[in-house]
Amino acid sequence: MGAIEDIYEDLETDVSEAEFREAVEEKVEQMGGLADEETAAMLLAHELNENEVNAIADIEPGMDEVKFLAKVMAVGDLKTFERDDEDEDGRVINVEAADESGSVRLAFWDGQAVDIDEGKLEVGDVLRVKGRPKDGYNGLEVSVDKAEPDEDATIDVEPGAGSSIDSLTMGQSDVTLRGLVLDTDTIRTFDRDDGSEGRVSNLTLGDETGRIRVTLWDDRADRAEELDAGAAVEVVDGYVRERDGSLELHVGDQGAVDEVEDDVAFEPDADPIAEVELEETVDIAGVVRSADPKRTFDRDDGSEGQVRNVRIQDATGDIRVALWGDKADKDIAPGDEVLAADVEIQDGWQDDLEASASWNSTIVVLDDGADLATGGAGEGASAETTDAEHAGLSSFGDGADDADDDGAAAVSTTGGTSSDGAQSTGQQVEFTGTVVQTGDPVVLDDGEQTMSVETGERVQLGQEITVRGELRDDRLHAEDVF
Repeated sequence: MGAIEDIYEDLETDVSEAEFREAVEEKVEQMGGLADEETAAMLLAHELNENEVNAIADIEPGMDEVKFLAKVMAVGDLKTFERDDEDEDGRVINVEAADESGSVRLAFWDGQAVDIDEGKLEVGDVLRVKGRPKDGYNGLEVSVDKAEPDEDATIDVEPGAGSSIDSLTMGQSDVTLRGLVLDTDTIRTFDRDDGSEGRVSNLTLGDETGRIRVTLWDDRADRAEELDAGAAVEVVDGYVRERDGSLELHVGDQGAVDEVEDDVAFEPDADPIAEVELEETVDIAGVVRSADPKRTFDRDDGSEGQVRNVRIQDATGDIRVALWGDKADKDIAPGDEVLAADVEIQDGWQDDLEASASWNSTIVVLDDGADLATGGAGEGASAETTDAEHAGLSSFGDGADDADDDGAAAVSTTGGTSSDGAQSTGQQVEFTGTVVQTGDPVVLDDGEQTMSVETGERVQLGQEITVRGELRDDRLHAEDVF
């Protein structure tokens, strides 16, 4: 076998060998004898392979032409449409195709579309595709110029299988995904360029692999107000877009979000509060130790905003979380176990760090006993190491404050006394009063008596709070502050 034959055999192209040889001769003549036939063949091979992509995930809308392998996952219905200035209607059929890296919608036109409608293409077929990619209505789409079956190629994806959140890729379309509703937003309206009014809403879904923001358009926007947190749903015919560096799942008129009866697991993975750093975007989880009333304020544009501060504690520390906008209306109370996802760490009061939960954050009130992972321990780490370093809610047990018992009891400068003039040691006490001293200890006054409180919570003079905890040596060691 000669050099030209060897080069041609290594090509994956729809050009025949005769056409290739003719092109080689033209290339030699074009270069004026500067290249022999073998060099010309190698140059042509490079040109023919230039548009070949390794995987669907490598396809981008701006490419002029691409060649790739894909397996047929679903075949749509034949549609007809009127062409401008032509008597004959156009025909198109959409095919969903995928490989191990992602999925793409293939648009077949006219004669090809009719052949597919007549059964010449089946789900599970592997195709060698050449076409022009673009950003279609439902994500990445390739207008097919040529597609041929490749019976020797194998692609390890199975038709009919649903997606998981961590497997979604940019441009993916025809997505079917089951998840648990974690959070919902209200419907918002906007003006389109044509003068019509659009509607959009959002919800957040989670599964055992992660979570994702879902954007619902127009008629589908109502689902955000019809569904409750904790509902198990299935998204049908969604498409994946990117916003601010994160993937979102969009649902338009052709898609749906339906409730299902199946159980859907959600396993949040939170960051230890003690390890968060300024300007990071993190997930934190723990128990609400205090919740301030909602406050309203006037924005620069004259509109009214609202915010509510809560303090969340895990096994490693605590942090104030500012809930902005609609999130301030969340029904959250001390003792609730919550996940605050995608919150931004900012400078807070008195140089303390705080977390800001804005429009793209998710606040989830979890079921009692939820198992929250906060970063896995390395292989071989002991259970003690895991409990000490990470902030799972299971760390909040009866002995969470045992470390305080080992230290010397602080002497209160303002001893708390009951109405009968004495307080017993070791009992659980709840006390409500106004902060008359900050620092260590915090001193509360209810108008009849004072109480010295040992707490890590930041409080302000004049603030009315309730504390609950064990009274030891005339000092209340607060376990709850609200």
